[in-house]
Amino acid sequence: MGVSNIAGGRPAPDDDPRVILEISSAVEVLKLVDQVSEQFARMAGLDDDAVFSFGVAVREAAVNAMKHGNAGDRRKRVHIEFAVRDEDGQPYVHVCVRDQGAGFDPACLPDPLASENVCVTSGRGIFLMRAFMDDVAVHRAANGGTEVVMRKAVKP
Repeated sequence: MGVSNIAGGRPAPDDDPRVILEISSAVEVLKLVDQVSEQFARMAGLDDDAVFSFGVAVREAAVNAMKHGNAGDRRKRVHIEFAVRDEDGQPYVHVCVRDQGAGFDPACLPDPLASENVCVTSGRGIFLMRAFMDDVAVHRAANGGTEVVMRKAVKP
């Protein structure tokens, strides 16, 4: 299953374990996001390395939603939904992070590995998400904003 088949915005079936967070765009709540990410990943059966990489990807998506999507406006919300889904006998941990911003075109992001960007201190969030997750899709959300949908396989 490729990136285009990730269920962006599609609710998890009722029997799939899921957790939904609706948070303000305040960096103070990132610790809660970290804790929920770690606990959900462990509950889903990810090993220690996968729990770590899953947490980094979720944190990067949440920071991007707060900082870039919602432009630091603490009144705007970030929606984060965690789910475990079985896809053809393979369990995956899914996470969807959605902001209330204007949206952007991910194709316009500069390459963080280009020589002119190596010393730049930002701009690696989506790169890290793609490095740590099995699939990452970034698109405009149906009601505005940007939606980042990621999944990671639960290895036996």
